[in-house]
Amino acid sequence: MKLKKEHITKDKSSRLHGLEVPIIGLTGGIATGKSTAASLLEKHGILVINADHLVKSIYATTEMLSFVEANFPEVIEDKQIDFKKLRQLAFSNLEVRTNLEKEIYAKLPEAFMKVYSEKGSPDLVVYDVPLLFEKGLDQKVDLKVCVYSDKTTQLLRLTKRDNVSQEQAELALANQMDIEEKKKRSDAIIENTDTIERLQQNVEEFVNNYLDN
Repeated sequence: MKLKKEHITKDKSSRLHGLEVPIIGLTGGIATGKSTAASLLEKHGILVINADHLVKSIYATTEMLSFVEANFPEVIEDKQIDFKKLRQLAFSNLEVRTNLEKEIYAKLPEAFMKVYSEKGSPDLVVYDVPLLFEKGLDQKVDLKVCVYSDKTTQLLRLTKRDNVSQEQAELALANQMDIEEKKKRSDAIIENTDTIERLQQNVEEFVNNYLDN
């Protein structure tokens, strides 16, 4: 699969990690179905690189373990990172969070390119990244795509999926960029307010409109 020429807006010098092929930035909000949409795109043979998975792979390295052990020894248990303690520390201390993010982001390009090369260096990458706009990555991708569900649908799904109260669900949404803002700032929308079958149709429509074999 390739991105249609009219949607290629970057070159290597301005694209994320200096990639030579186009990147679609796929984003959404909590309980909008972004992961499901990503898996449907993969069924078309499209490489989807998941930002959260990259971060997990970085944390699994001995280099990152050494960094955390040297800087935040209180979160190390039995020579392993206690991620519950690390999250609590990061949420309560801006300096810790900033230092962790700086270290992670320094390692992301290598992790990204490793996955890309291992998958045969295809002609297109979909980068599944929740914080596409928040981290300014929208400026480094060719096409910005939002998997969209309205806020009411998000809340209904979240309360059911995670078995949380309406208030807890609203708080989770309040801690993210509003989905309407993401929709407004995106180049294309994959709507997911109905059934999985309807989402499949919408993904097919997106592929037909924006991609070539």
